[in-house]
Amino acid sequence: DAMQKPGVAPQGVLSIAEHGLPDPRLVDSLGPQHCLRLSLVPWRRAGALTLVATARPEEFARHRPMLERLFGPVALALATEAEVQQAVLALRSDRLRQMAETQLPLAESCRNWPLRGLRQAGLAFVSVLMAGLVLAPAAVFVALLSVAVLALAAGTALKLLAALAALGQRGGISGQALHMAPPADDDAPGTLPGPLPVISVMVPLLRERDIAGRLMQRLARLTYPRDRLQILLVVEEDDSVTRATIAATLLPGWMEVVVVPRGRVQTKPRALNFALTRCRGSIIGVYDAEDAPAPDQLHRVAARFGRAAPDVACLQGVLDFYNPATNWLSRCFTVEYATWFTLILPGYARLGLPVPLGGTTLFFRRDILEDLGGWDAHNVTEDADLGLRLARHGYRTELLATVTGEEANCRVLPWIRQRSRWIKGYAVTYVVHMRAPGRLWRDLGPRGFIGMQVVFLGSLLQAALAPLLWTFWAMPLGLWHPAQAILPAVAIWGLVGLFLLSEAVNISLGIIAVSARRRHRFLRKWVPSLHLYYPLAALAAYKGFWELLVRPFYWDKTSHGIVPQATTRRRPVPVPR
Repeated sequence: DAMQKPGVAPQGVLSIAEHGLPDPRLVDSLGPQHCLRLSLVPWRRAGALTLVATARPEEFARHRPMLERLFGPVALALATEAEVQQAVLALRSDRLRQMAETQLPLAESCRNWPLRGLRQAGLAFVSVLMAGLVLAPAAVFVALLSVAVLALAAGTALKLLAALAALGQRGGISGQALHMAPPADDDAPGTLPGPLPVISVMVPLLRERDIAGRLMQRLARLTYPRDRLQILLVVEEDDSVTRATIAATLLPGWMEVVVVPRGRVQTKPRALNFALTRCRGSIIGVYDAEDAPAPDQLHRVAARFGRAAPDVACLQGVLDFYNPATNWLSRCFTVEYATWFTLILPGYARLGLPVPLGGTTLFFRRDILEDLGGWDAHNVTEDADLGLRLARHGYRTELLATVTGEEANCRVLPWIRQRSRWIKGYAVTYVVHMRAPGRLWRDLGPRGFIGMQVVFLGSLLQAALAPLLWTFWAMPLGLWHPAQAILPAVAIWGLVGLFLLSEAVNISLGIIAVSARRRHRFLRKWVPSLHLYYPLAALAAYKGFWELLVRPFYWDKTSHGIVPQATTRRRPVPVPR
């Protein structure tokens, strides 16, 4: 009786065990994805009446007009969330799996990756290159050097312009004012008029053993009201490690588990597409398993979206590392991230360029995300691809001055594996969007198109051709270099000037970025050592390019959880239920 609402038919209680599965024709009429999203399922027809089972009876009146348009008179019955999900998945698991893999239009997806053609093209390129090195080594050297120098010059120029734009937005760096638009005070908790929106945050997990000890405690620090928050732990069906860990963990009521059925690929974006059907919120967020978001982060997200223009489809939070002191690699990684999220990405947004998103601390307007088809399930840098697609469809991404701590990859081989996946994904994204260069030019405009070339193609070329530029270190060491016999002295001095300028820009921006936070200022003396850090990207690039030809959709998972809990400098807290 307490559940009765005006205009709602008397309700019963359904269960799969007692009543069997719902009528598949009714489920298809509404759509299995909508059944999961609304947590209701049309079950049976009884004459002219259709019985609808729901786990959220308080929302039934709102959905009733839509249901009556589809089915005529309806009556409500109660079911649990688990029963609704079990019923829909038992009937339409294959369809939902296929939708998660193919819901993005083929023209915008990489799932038809021309593997055979690329292998042939790669073999032809290597053959021509080897023949050229034998027949005309000087010409090949000058050609490759010209491409490498052009990529370096363009990348340095864009990096400098982006940093100046970010610095000029607020007149310099101070504390945590990370030059995000708009001013951080406008996004302060409690400034949103009206009720808070429901936020659904998806946390994809793969082979994670420590859910309660780290992830749950970090998410428990979020101050967003639990009745407006939905956390989805997204786990693969065949991931016995994570599923066993979750089964042994007492989850709070505001956390749910989404099991993603086996599919043709096993990638994070595929899992996100599948879990999106289970999200209740009008704002969709993404965290990684090792994330430690700022407690008021979701308040700031809600406040910013409440004030943002309708074309602001995405908010990207700032990613930072909580273990910079682990070793040299983690220090350099922290400097790199600080520069990227403090200066470069805000500068891109300020200049009106496409923003290649990070993989976590992302928040979207749900309706726009669904209109765009979600994520490309086959792209291993789905974040960068989605950022580019948002820009092509006329939407904007803004960076939000709220920080999420992550665990820096502090081992060389895992770092190379992670970076190779990023480079492979950048290459895939570039090829997909350059299928129709004219249309890309029209979508992004001249500035966006040129910026995209520098960001994606330029970074790929720099990583691949970096060893060619390293050879110039022979000259200050007093060794002979082939360029001395080919290039005029003025060209060589021009190259030296470019190399010094690029180094100066990298060091200056690194020092500015780490100086923005007091806890990172000890890293300033380590910034020059990034000269020895970036060559690792060349090794990652060759691994990534090889995988383009053999395993383009392979997700090389980054291992986390190796940093001792004390390194995070955070105290454990109880997990509220």
